Amino acid sequence: MKVRRLPVDTGPAGWNEILPAAGAPEVLEEHITADWLVIGAGFAGLAATRRLAQLHPGARIVLLEARRVGEGPAGRNSGFMIDLPHHLTSDGYGGQMESDRVEARANRAGIAFAAGMAGEFGLSREAFNPSGKTNAAASERGHKHNMDYAAHLANMGESCEMLDATQMREMTGSAYYQSGLFTPGAVMIQPALFVRSVAGGLKSGRVSVFENSPVTELNRQGDWTARTAKGSVTAPRVIFGVNGHANSFDQFRGRLMHVHLYASMTRALTPEECRKLGGAARWGVTPADPMGSTVRRISGTGGDRIVVRNRFTYDPSMQVSEGRVARMARDHDRSFAARFPALQGIGMEYRWGGRLCLSWNNVPALGEVDEGLYSACCQNGLGTAKGTLHGMLMAELASGERSELLDEVMAQDAPRRLPPEPFACIGANAVMRWGEIKAGREL
Repeated sequence: MKVRRLPVDTGPAGWNEILPAAGAPEVLEEHITADWLVIGAGFAGLAATRRLAQLHPGARIVLLEARRVGEGPAGRNSGFMIDLPHHLTSDGYGGQMESDRVEARANRAGIAFAAGMAGEFGLSREAFNPSGKTNAAASERGHKHNMDYAAHLANMGESCEMLDATQMREMTGSAYYQSGLFTPGAVMIQPALFVRSVAGGLKSGRVSVFENSPVTELNRQGDWTARTAKGSVTAPRVIFGVNGHANSFDQFRGRLMHVHLYASMTRALTPEECRKLGGAARWGVTPADPMGSTVRRISGTGGDRIVVRNRFTYDPSMQVSEGRVARMARDHDRSFAARFPALQGIGMEYRWGGRLCLSWNNVPALGEVDEGLYSACCQNGLGTAKGTLHGMLMAELASGERSELLDEVMAQDAPRRLPPEPFACIGANAVMRWGEIKAGREL
């Protein structure tokens, strides 16, 4: 497999930029052998590496990352590890009752595995905070979404709490929201800090993590050999943790949808600006309408800041221009100004785009795709929780470990074939744009 394109991530990822500079990377510059090779140091790849190290403590494991850890999609998301059903392609996140129960169990297994890594590697509360999250409603339509979702969760036997406008203002400092729906099982992470910390914790005498080492070719002659610009790794078994980039290896062609989301992060707020805003120092809200704005306030490394994420585009090329990011940023500025008029004039310091991968039928791209080659890809917009889950499970599958959870996850259908281009692109962008228009004040 000659890799047809390398990952492109537009704009500096604010989460990574506000952290202290990482040390010099270890780049693969020789030809080595290993017992296991993992490609991609995002949530799936990190989880696969840790699980392999648990199952095979004497094995030599190599993890290859195309860029620096934290610079790619894993360091560009909004930092929500969500346990409950959260279908971005739905009107209100929920789906069929029994399948949603199965999904919640699986997501929680992924979060529990992430919590194990956070404990083992001594991650701070800033990096991994089991605080729950809130669906914020800015309109009657959004409030109805929350009420419907609360009823769905009640039928599932899940706990949640409705918050009124006063409670939302006490939390966010903003009078923009009419109501909120709090669910306790989500975890808030600083995504770049999380993945950088886990990658650092995994490094040992038997686990090697190479950065700035994109795979340019992958072939099998008995064992698999992955080639980079200056070196190679030969191993009998390989796990892909590359999400939509699997298409670049000619895997799941015509079955994965490549979507970009966009975010902006303010400069650090002054103490006076924090007092003027009010509210809690740390919080995160997802929109009641899936096409609305996700907003977080963070406090810690890099100071007190607000992050706004909205707008979706379908991009089969898996890359967008700086001009596209700048155009989306105008919507971020409008959303920020509407929610925080007390912070008028506060500028955005970082703006970026982030890739995610969906399938038409909302299922992952998992399993043994060739002899000794396993895929933990296509997280359908929940890369933090599902990526962790899928990486863990593919390490178990490749190791011959069976479980009820693995059987449940593997029982899902394969990703459905998409309509041919340009119809898929035109249709997907039209659907997403119409959804954003309907979202109204939630955007």
